[in-house]
Amino acid sequence: MPVPCKTGCGKNAMLKRPKTGDALCKDCFFWAFETEIHFTITKAELFNSGDSVAVAASGGKDSTVLAHVLKTLNQRYNYGLNLMLLSIDEGITGYRDDSLETVKQNRDDYEMPLKILSYKDLYGWTMDEIVAQIGRKNNCTFCGVFRRQALDRGAAMLGVKCIATGHNADDIAETVLMNVLRGDIARLKRCTAITTGSEGTIPRVKPLKYTYEKEIVMYAHYKKLVYFSTECVFAPNAYRGHARALLKDMEKIRPSCIMDIIYSGETMAVKEEVTLPSQRTCIRCNFVSSQEVCKACVLLEGLNKGLPKLGIGKSSKAKKMLEEYNAQQTNYKESLQAAVKELDDFQSEKELCISNSKNCKSGLCKGKTKLNINSLLNPNDYTNGSNAQECCSNCSGNCERTKVNAYVDNPKVNTLLEKYVISETNIAKVNGKGTLRDSSNTDNNLNNSDDEELTDTEHTDTHIEQEDETCSASCGKLGALHVGF
Repeated sequence: MPVPCKTGCGKNAMLKRPKTGDALCKDCFFWAFETEIHFTITKAELFNSGDSVAVAASGGKDSTVLAHVLKTLNQRYNYGLNLMLLSIDEGITGYRDDSLETVKQNRDDYEMPLKILSYKDLYGWTMDEIVAQIGRKNNCTFCGVFRRQALDRGAAMLGVKCIATGHNADDIAETVLMNVLRGDIARLKRCTAITTGSEGTIPRVKPLKYTYEKEIVMYAHYKKLVYFSTECVFAPNAYRGHARALLKDMEKIRPSCIMDIIYSGETMAVKEEVTLPSQRTCIRCNFVSSQEVCKACVLLEGLNKGLPKLGIGKSSKAKKMLEEYNAQQTNYKESLQAAVKELDDFQSEKELCISNSKNCKSGLCKGKTKLNINSLLNPNDYTNGSNAQECCSNCSGNCERTKVNAYVDNPKVNTLLEKYVISETNIAKVNGKGTLRDSSNTDNNLNNSDDEELTDTEHTDTHIEQEDETCSASCGKLGALHVGF
């Protein structure tokens, strides 16, 4: 027997709302769904008339529904908003490249301008390259931190007043559970806020804060919205997955547990003696941070220095790694300089001609150029008689000028080369070729790092071996609250 719609509209019910248990027809469900989001927006005063708003778009169900609902409410209630789409390309082959096609479809369907920024352009790394360096245990930390800053950069480029993200009630409840399980008091205080961002930064708002994920899926299904549903290839190892599984098990027993957990997070008190970090701007990139140097800059510095785990763990660990790296580079530089000096001394002793004949009897004077570090690293290309500018003072000037391997047959030089030539651990892969790291840049970066005050008094962005909570709507399934969309 058909079940009538609870609103009394005269139509038969098509679904039972997961959030309230009400039996509704499609039209009444659409109205209830959209009206609740409108109530959330107006009560929290998320927007002002005339604001430019960037919708963080990943192509997933959350961001797609958010863009559709905001466009609908903007027209229905005359918000006066200038809506646009902002998408981040993390560089994940087989996932993000496909989802961006959905974002472009949303751009056409909702008639909103679209801005796409990539990790490669912003940081010089793709997530595929990062995972190749760090492995799959902490990759979500890199992705989430970089995406959070990438959204800030994109919003600044677009000149918007705020960023609207697709975080739903399930995402926030999962984040509360994660922060409780990790004892992360700083994040626990922030994760339930419907608006985040310190003064002087572009705020982020969550219009879907009280909207259940199941209802978002049902709304997208009955509205026939186009969205991308594939899970991120790197997400299965995320810590959030365990919190999600726990929440789903509890939801089967008590559907209201999602709202109950959010309410608990909103009302949870913190002892007065607990010191909470305040948000400020990073001294390097000038974007929002809870430390003097933001997590994104620390992670990026580690990648560029060949220390991919530099930003994984507490800040004291990162500082120790930088000190050890600095000491190694200093010792290496001193050893290399000593080797060059010793080879220069050897050259000056053996370079004198013993004859004024057309060819040097010593066989050592064949248009050698002055020894330098490049010649030490590339002994086969060290001398080239055609470009030689120096020869020994006693030479007749008729020395044979041909390319030679200057010191290959000298045991002493071979020993020095074997000892001091750059080892594999000091060779960085650049475009698939081994190249020597720029010592000057390294010294400057290390000096900057030594000047940093990396404190160990806060949990924010510094948990040992933990996944950053940043993937929720962006990864389709697994993710986090602060940056995902």
